[in-house]
Amino acid sequence: MTESTAARKPRRSAGSKAAGTTGTKADTTGAKRTTRNTGTTRTAAQKGSATELVQLLTPEGERVETAKNSPYAEYASYVADITPDELRGLYRDMVLTRRFDAEATALQRQGELGLWASLLGQEAAQIGSGRATREDDYVFPTYREHGVAWCRGVDPTNLLGMFRGVNNGGWDPNGNNFHLYTIVIGSQALHATGYAMGITKDGADSAVIAYFGDGASSQGDVSEAFNFAAVYNAPVVFFCQNNQWAISESNEKQTRVPLYQRAQGFGFPGVRVDGNDALACLAVTRWALERARRGEGPALIEAYTYRMGAHTTSDDPSRYRHDDERAAWEAKDPILRLRRFLESSNHADEGFFGELEAESEALGKRVREVVRAMPDPDRFAIFENVYADGHALVDEERAQFAAYQASFATESDSGFAAGEGV
Repeated sequence: MTESTAARKPRRSAGSKAAGTTGTKADTTGAKRTTRNTGTTRTAAQKGSATELVQLLTPEGERVETAKNSPYAEYASYVADITPDELRGLYRDMVLTRRFDAEATALQRQGELGLWASLLGQEAAQIGSGRATREDDYVFPTYREHGVAWCRGVDPTNLLGMFRGVNNGGWDPNGNNFHLYTIVIGSQALHATGYAMGITKDGADSAVIAYFGDGASSQGDVSEAFNFAAVYNAPVVFFCQNNQWAISESNEKQTRVPLYQRAQGFGFPGVRVDGNDALACLAVTRWALERARRGEGPALIEAYTYRMGAHTTSDDPSRYRHDDERAAWEAKDPILRLRRFLESSNHADEGFFGELEAESEALGKRVREVVRAMPDPDRFAIFENVYADGHALVDEERAQFAAYQASFATESDSGFAAGEGV
């Protein structure tokens, strides 16, 4: 896999942060304000109760300037010294991740994959947060963190074996400190918390980040993880990608308060960030990971974004949401936002975009070739390793499934191989 130009930055001490010149309480991207931030001598990061969206790039691609005494300047200071090369790297990461995701969706439609969970629209949340991690941090994903996997150096083709049914995960979790995809909703929050408690006892200078969606936030496992992390001051960051829809349930049917405010009830800070702003996601995640490494405990980040595609390829979002809702969010496209900024600030030219387009097509071609070269799934593997010594009921089910498979006519049986019926 080609290495990104937006390499992870080394650890920065608390005293080394540059004075912030950007940050905002700006556009809420559709969020409803529930309380007013009265403003005190404490920063929003210290209070963990800012009701506004942390945003550093507007949907029009303009860098937001904020006074140094703004509650959001603390977050902005984490990207105050970002270079044009790093910004181009963030853009490249998002473009290539989207290209890979689109190819995987097409492969599923062509019958090469059994299922696919698209990240379309969530590239900024994943790339921004993923690039905030250090090499020795540990990541616990769900099944949609393709962009984070890219940032951690996992070859994207390794993500596809499980969705083709030929393995249970195609990479060594310890090779990239990136755990295997988790299908059980919300359970990885507990795994991450336990791992974070363990590295604390080991005296390791690293942090853990757990990804989950707004739907998973309704699971008991997530609340239990919050409580354990708070009580044991675990160095874990909970990163919730609020893409507005948990399969077919909207936020209004899941929570009566903004998700980030749940952290207050457990005793640690919560922040809502514009999940379509890669720069803001990078800044806020750096802030949360650094405070975790300093021994200040957990934090919750709610990346307020939108799932522009289906929940998975088995889903039909037109049954529960309107096209005008998607159209409104497409105007806030995370990739277009960063491109506008790169162009307006003269940080990228047509040569850069042209080369990236060629690289994107090459990635798509490689993904297609690798997937089509994978073996077909073993249809009977599901019956193996259920019981150590076998079981009569499993044997009966296997026989029934074998009979079902045998009932399908082969091409030669149907005559198509001889050209009949063409």
